[in-house]
Amino acid sequence: QVFLRTRKAVVSTQSTGDEEDDDPVPLPNVSAMILKKVITWCKHHKDDPPKPEDEENMEKRTDDIDSWDQDFLKVDQGTLFELILAANYLDIKGLLDVTCKTVANMIKGKKAEEIRKTFNIKNDFTPEEEEQIRKENEWCEDP
Repeated sequence: QVFLRTRKAVVSTQSTGDEEDDDPVPLPNVSAMILKKVITWCKHHKDDPPKPEDEENMEKRTDDIDSWDQDFLKVDQGTLFELILAANYLDIKGLLDVTCKTVANMIKGKKAEEIRKTFNIKNDFTPEEEEQIRKENEWCEDP
């Protein structure tokens, strides 16, 4: 048997005797390089205690990424976003949480123009549209 374990699901292929034991398991949305990184992350965290399921009452923090994960996620943006997509596709909540927190930390405390520069996002708002958006969202700006 070949297993890819996540906290909620086990994807397995079982030999029925009719097929070979090394048949590939198709993962069309995950490249081999990203899958290797996902497996590395899963192996490192395999003995972690499960996190509480009650997310509504859980404080949303981004400063609780352990040092191993911080080092593991020191990758280029393309790899980081592919890890997010793979974690979501494979339903690996812990990896999805830590990768999204990493992106949140890249955004935290930055102005819109800095975020656009960080993520290479083209500003397609006119100056008037941008001013209107700023006025509508003054409540969330730092004093």
